Amino acid sequence: MQSGSLLVAAALAGQAAPLPGVRVTVLDESGAPAAALDTDNEGLAEVDVLPAPDRDLSLDAASTRRPYAVYTVVAEKEGWQPRRLQGVQLFAGQQTVARLNFLPAAAGVQTAAIEAAQTVTIPPHALWAGGGGSGPAPAARCAGARVLGQVVIPRRITVHLGRPAESARNVTVSFQEYIATVASGEVYPTWPEEALKANILAQISLALNRIWTEWYPSRGYVFNITGSPAVDQAFTEGRTVYDVMERLAAELFATYVRRAGDAEPYFTEYCDGRLVSCAGMRQWGTVDRANEGMSALQILRYYYGSRVQLVTSDNIASIPESYPGRPLRRGDSGTAVRTLQRQLDRIAKDFPAFGKPVVNGSYDADTESCVRAFQRYFSLAVDGVTGRATWNKVSLIYVSVKELAQLTSEGESLSGQTGGGAWQGVTLRAGSSGAEVEILQFWLSGLAQFEPAQPDVAVDGRFGPATQRAVTAFQQRAGLTADGVVGKATWQALYAAWLNVQSDMGGTAYPGSPLRPGAAGNAVRLVQFWLRLAAENYPAVPAIDVDGAFGPGTERALRAFQQRFDLAADGVARSEERRVGKECRSRWSPCH
Repeated sequence: MQSGSLLVAAALAGQAAPLPGVRVTVLDESGAPAAALDTDNEGLAEVDVLPAPDRDLSLDAASTRRPYAVYTVVAEKEGWQPRRLQGVQLFAGQQTVARLNFLPAAAGVQTAAIEAAQTVTIPPHALWAGGGGSGPAPAARCAGARVLGQVVIPRRITVHLGRPAESARNVTVSFQEYIATVASGEVYPTWPEEALKANILAQISLALNRIWTEWYPSRGYVFNITGSPAVDQAFTEGRTVYDVMERLAAELFATYVRRAGDAEPYFTEYCDGRLVSCAGMRQWGTVDRANEGMSALQILRYYYGSRVQLVTSDNIASIPESYPGRPLRRGDSGTAVRTLQRQLDRIAKDFPAFGKPVVNGSYDADTESCVRAFQRYFSLAVDGVTGRATWNKVSLIYVSVKELAQLTSEGESLSGQTGGGAWQGVTLRAGSSGAEVEILQFWLSGLAQFEPAQPDVAVDGRFGPATQRAVTAFQQRAGLTADGVVGKATWQALYAAWLNVQSDMGGTAYPGSPLRPGAAGNAVRLVQFWLRLAAENYPAVPAIDVDGAFGPGTERALRAFQQRFDLAADGVARSEERRVGKECRSRWSPCH
């Protein structure tokens, strides 16, 4: 008897925060306890060794012995609804991953009712029980069914948990989660990696074909695809997945199969090739082809013809920045590194165990450590290098935690802190000057620290050619009329974009420790901006550059500001200075 491993990741439902202290009990098929442990500060509990049948059984299409062990996982924590997974499948040499979201225990609801609602029963694996594979290739399309002008890799996909007309729930999950789940239920994780890649690419392409053709919406349904293998491909909500499937889904989810000369993703029909035959790819046959030395593309061409090719798209919905084109690693620097650090910094609010890198544009040891922790949690190759899979996963998690934060008071508190965003009815254009232009320039300059395509500008209160170019670049990215003129729409969009960056970087709140000469970063830029606005109203406060570096000029201006407001004139920015500065710069009106 060989062994596999189990990883349980517990998190709060509707949030991205891990849930430590969850008691995880693993029961074998007879109901006897096989392991018991608690989730750590990252919400993780890992059982390294659990008995599993010999790996060779999962590589033999003719085997009559089930190639995996079956376990039950019970996860409980006082004050939270328990979770129960039945039918968990464990393969030798592979890690099974259970990602569990917890809801608070509901007062007055009987435990039995809660347990029933929070129980997932995983069906026998399709390759073992039969009934897997995809639905047949569509014989005909509705007239005008293709409504998408280009292939879009969705962030989420809505799955109908039954046949199209069957009464069943619709669930919306991330596209990566969908692919990892389908792959885990359709093929064995022990197969050669090129065989797994060929199968996953076929699953991605089939799903994208359904989305491209608007196959179900054009027929009046409110979902993208079904979870029925007889119609589309198998999907079981809440089932465990395998770490190799999560890794490959993150690596490949934006790559699909296309026939030369066609625009749409190819409908990659497939079947097991043992119990069922079809016109497309035989799943068991991919193992033989991989063992013969074929690559994933060669396997796909073997079954779908020499015209098929692989296409990787950067048109990924909700990804804020496209992959920079090469892996980022320790020693690299630049705007792409800064973008990565900014997103990791924001993710760390919900996953503090990852650590927080300094957003300085330098891929240093702290950044590498954060990347490694992120990769470990999300079943990626733990090498500290940000390749395409890690970059896209970081971006997707960043977008997720930002959206979840909108359900909390984060956005409201940030808006209350910053103020100053209301449109004052003044259109700004080349030749304008004054405090309004300074605020506009400050927002543009702040965005330039994190957006590679946004030109930086000096905060000098003069709307010159550089400011006009920066405004035009922002308008182009925001989908606004790119005329270099700041009216109400541009002003509000720019303010919202700046707030978005500030929420990642801790808003305008006091950074937690005094700022002194030699300090640098976003907090220093904010202090400099407050001082610059104060200088317009108080001649004793000298005007300074807003450059994020706490140098002699900033120290002199801060001392003058402190003297004016009866603060300790030591040239050190503390919470008192922030409070007075916030009051002074509220809508750039003079202090009284």
